[in-house]
This record gives sequence, structure tokens and C-alpha cells, in this order.
Amino acid sequence: MNAPLPDLRRPVPPACLEALGAIFGDRLSVSAAVREHHGRDESPYPPMLPDAVVFAQNTDEVAQVARLCNEHRVPLIPYGAGSSLEGHLLAIEGGISLDLSQMNQVLSVNAEDLTATVQAGVTRKQLNEEIRSTGLFFPIDPGADASLGGMAATRASGTNAVRYGTMRENVMSLTVVTADGRVVRTAGRARKSSAGYDLTRIFVGSEGTLGIITEVTVRLYPQPEAVSAAVCNFPSLDDAVQSVIEIIQMGVPVARVEFMDAAAVRAVNLYSKLTLRETPMLVFEFHGSPAGVQEQAETVQAITAEHGGMDFEWAERPEDRNRLWTARHNAYFAGLQLRPGCRASTTDVCVPISRLADCVRETVDELDQASFPYTIVGHVGDGNFHVLMLLDGDNEAEWQESETINHNLVRRAIAADGTCTGEHGVGLHKMQFMQQEHGDDALALMRSLKHAFDPNNILNPGKIIAW
Repeated sequence: MNAPLPDLRRPVPPACLEALGAIFGDRLSVSAAVREHHGRDESPYPPMLPDAVVFAQNTDEVAQVARLCNEHRVPLIPYGAGSSLEGHLLAIEGGISLDLSQMNQVLSVNAEDLTATVQAGVTRKQLNEEIRSTGLFFPIDPGADASLGGMAATRASGTNAVRYGTMRENVMSLTVVTADGRVVRTAGRARKSSAGYDLTRIFVGSEGTLGIITEVTVRLYPQPEAVSAAVCNFPSLDDAVQSVIEIIQMGVPVARVEFMDAAAVRAVNLYSKLTLRETPMLVFEFHGSPAGVQEQAETVQAITAEHGGMDFEWAERPEDRNRLWTARHNAYFAGLQLRPGCRASTTDVCVPISRLADCVRETVDELDQASFPYTIVGHVGDGNFHVLMLLDGDNEAEWQESETINHNLVRRAIAADGTCTGEHGVGLHKMQFMQQEHGDDALALMRSLKHAFDPNNILNPGKIIAW
């Protein structure tokens, strides 16, 4: 199974590679193994290898690469941790993969202001480890140990988004290298500003198509005084989702509320050696004072009981909570084990919370008729859920069937005034839905931005919108 991709490769002039080699030495690689590693992600697309890989260590080096690539009209694709799901980093036009993983310094922690500034290659786990002694934490957790630059570029979120928001709300400022090699700082560290266009929000979610993020200033939060997690099983998927809707509509400030269908629970049990009851399940986490956590939990238990929710099973010790959430974060890899040797096609949508139950129910009705297994998990507290379709890599019919389901799901979400992707991003796989979601005029305005920021179309070309 290979999702079709056009052959749009541009030749890389030898003079460009020679100039990069003179600057970077052995941090420029043209080896097949390195190019292969940087030419694939977790999407269903076949590998699309760059012509070379450059490992940058600071903003000035990124600017040098951008100037050379712009001069020679060579595609330039930023690369973080390689964990994207929609083909974001594939070199569909060839060119240079710019690996930022060596830009991994925490530049400053301003505990009094609740901010930290990091290089783009710093991962979320690394940041939280380094600030642990301050009593603060960074809450955005997309599952994979993604880089902060990549998370900003894809407007990532995760299990904590229902309480703490997404990268959109938690990025205060960026340092960005433009297509022609200029270095721009988008804002200061003030909590708010009315000065000019909001460049930070333009680059957050731009997926490397408008500029290359090299430094990120993020919000930090005090570690909660009390934390408690619990799982609750339900007789049906509909009961679980309806419980979430009522919890959110009542304004209960849960920190996390995650959904797993029965297949996902079974996969997690096998993969993480757990013994969770294999029915539709919600996983909760409560943050706050001991009294506040108890009050939240009592309210949530009352609501879930009205929908057939079984007694809460608590995970109060840190090691038990970590084991539970690690298992949830590994649900993607756990799902792959349900069909050994399969290829996964993943999709996500986000809808207003009032439309969530209908959207999930109609999607499950369609998936139940499919010829392949699937799992559903979701950050349902904010209306976002994910479908993992497990496909035979040699069966083109299954790929086409999964794409039909994906198309129907996206149409369903957009009709509910939702979006084609809540957190995976557009990349290649969701480009075809941009016109349906935004309309011609909005898409034309986005294209005008791309042309203004990147007139030679070198920055991650072929992603988000067609040139």
C-alpha cells in the first residue's frame, strides 16, 4: 500500500552542496541511511528522500542554509523528531532536510514570569526534566516526545489541552529564519501586546512553509498541589462520550479526559502489560488543591454514573499515573500490534463538543463495516478524536476503503462546524480538504501569505496549500 505522490523533484545544483559542505563539514550528509531516516514519518506515504541532510546547531547556521537554498532555489524541509503523521516532512520535491535536533539547549528559564525559552530541538520531556526543581511544568504533551519547534510548527496539543490549551495558547514568542535568511523575533515575553500584526500566531501552525522556527518561548505552569487519575468503563461508546459532553458543559475543570474504545483498550493491555477492563473507557486526571480535586472527582463520578459508568479505579501514586498515561500515549504503537506487519493510516478531526457524540457514533457505524481493524482514541474533552486504521500494506483496496472513510469523517466534521484536523496538522494528507473547510477566498489569502513569505517556494514545498 502506497499513498500516491507526484514526482516533483527539483535538481540540487552541485554548487549548493559544495557551499554547504564547506560550512558544515561532516554535519552535511548525503548517505543513503541518513537520507532514508529523514525521508519518512509515521504517515502511510512511501519514503521520499531528501538529496542531503544538514545538522544545524544554532540560528545563524539555519540562516546560512536558508540563504544558500534560496539563492539556488533548493527545497528546504525543517526536521524535528520525525513523529509527524500526515507527511509533513517528506521531501516530495527533493532538496535539503534541515535537522534541528542538535539545537537542544534550554536557553533560559524565567520562573518568576512562568516562561522558558528553548532552542527548537528541545523536546517536551527534556524541558520538563530541566525545570522540575522550579516547581513548574510545561503541559502540552502530544504523546510522542516531540521537539518544541515541531510542536509549534504543527500547532500541537495533547491530553492536557482541555485545561491548559494547545501550542497556540502557550507559545509567547518565536525566533524564526525566513526563506531568504533573515532572523526575526516575533514578540517579547510580555503576557499581552497590541503592537502590530501577530507574527507569532502566523508561524505557529505553518508547518515550516513560511519560516523555520529556531527558538521558542513558552508558558509554564505551577505543578498542581494534588493530582489524581482514574479510569471509568462504560457499557457503550455513546455512554462514555455523552458523559464527557455533560462534564464539559457543567464547567468541571478536569485536566485530562481521554477516550479509548474497546479495541484500543485491548491493544494497550497487550502492549503495556496492563489489565484494564476491555470496554469503552474514559481516563481522567484532576489537578488542584486536595479539596478541589475531591470535589471535581465527586462531580464527575455522579455524571458518569448516570450513563452507566462503572466505579472509578484510581491511580494516585505518581508511578501508577505515569504507567497509565504512558500506556495511553503508546496507544498508536499498541494498535499496530493488533495486526502485525500492517501499515497504519491515521486521521483526526475536531468538532464542537455538542456535536461530538453524533460524529463519533456515525464514524463507528461506518468503521464497523470496514474490512480492516481499527481503534479510536481521543482528547474528547475538547471535541478531538483519532481513528487508527490498520491496513494490509499490499492491499490497495484497503487503502482506498480507508481513504473513503477518512473523506466521510472529514466531511462529517466540517458539516458540524468542525475542522479536518484538530492536532495532526495538514501536511500532505489533509490538503485536499482545505478548500472545503476554508473556502476559496480564505485559501487564496493563505496562498498570498505563502507567496509573500517564500516567493521562491523553497520552504517545505507542497504542504498545506498548493503553490
